Amino acid sequence: MAILKIVQYGNESLRQKSKEISKISKKIKILAENMIDTMYANNGVGLAAPQVGENIRMFVIDVSLDNEPYNPIVFINPKIIKKEGASHEKEGCLSFPNAFVDVRRYSYVKIKALDIHGKPFVIEAKDGSLLSRCIQHEFDHLEGILFIDHSRNIFEAIKVLEENNLPTVQKDKLLEEKEIEELLIHSEDKAQNNE
Repeated sequence: MAILKIVQYGNESLRQKSKEISKISKKIKILAENMIDTMYANNGVGLAAPQVGENIRMFVIDVSLDNEPYNPIVFINPKIIKKEGASHEKEGCLSFPNAFVDVRRYSYVKIKALDIHGKPFVIEAKDGSLLSRCIQHEFDHLEGILFIDHSRNIFEAIKVLEENNLPTVQKDKLLEEKEIEELLIHSEDKAQNNE
């Protein structure tokens, strides 16, 4: 299979909302295989179609650990049907080489999608796990949302992008996410009080 070129931050296609896939054709299946190979070749845990220049609703992930066999999952026309809780972690993105920023995420997500054979499936990801964060990160790509839009600290994000010679933060794209931030602050306060 082919290793595809990854679209870098600054390219406007990363900000476009992706279109539904009407038919899982041979071309779509080949694209999914190429995306999986591209993800592995770049040491990624997820890759969305817009990151390889295709604004369609598909992404691939594999959060298996080093000592586990590969377990790629293809998500076609995914829909997040439930989300709750809050977590934060440093995140990176293959479209932002070497840039890692502390971002807010829901700690629990439930997503439904079609697999590469057109069969529907549902996945629940809990406890702010890598799977949970990865699903949200890749799903965002289909909406034209980028991980830096979830930054907890805008000044940190600006600095990290600058250090990596990437375009600066688009302030009009930043997400307020007051509900998640309040949950995070509450849990941090609780943790400090228990020390």
